[in-house]
Amino acid sequence: MQIHIISVGKIKEKYLKQGIAEFEKRLRPYCKLTMDEVNDEQAPEQMSEKELEQVKQKEGERILSKIKPTQYVIALDIQGEQWSSEKLASEMEKLSIHGKSQIAFVIGGSNGLSDEVLQRADQKLSFSKMTFPHQLMKLILLEQVYRAFRIQKNEPYHK
Repeated sequence: MQIHIISVGKIKEKYLKQGIAEFEKRLRPYCKLTMDEVNDEQAPEQMSEKELEQVKQKEGERILSKIKPTQYVIALDIQGEQWSSEKLASEMEKLSIHGKSQIAFVIGGSNGLSDEVLQRADQKLSFSKMTFPHQLMKLILLEQVYRAFRIQKNEPYHK
């Protein structure tokens, strides 16, 4: 299986980089993992609705340029469906069985995802009704993907 994570913004914090590197290493036996970080759009703290949409649109164009036509796209969106770890594992396994072994997970920036990215998504997934920093979300996503593979293989880790 090929897992592609597309995220907005660069990871700057050392502790997040270390956690991400750890799960990259743990995932090697299970999948081919690639990660793309697209630049976030510089924007003022206070924006009009129009300015907000323009920021999301520019980031969305960068995201869409990284998505391959053959990929099944799962966008992380607060309005998406909430799954358990077991459901993520079973959905990933179903995709693989049905010939969709290229999965792209998309993590938007602090302003969310553009309508174009959400329309391209095959699935919208919410990890919580809470808001998480998008840099931390990358680490959480990697851990959950790792957990999903462990669940699929009935290996110890998941509790």
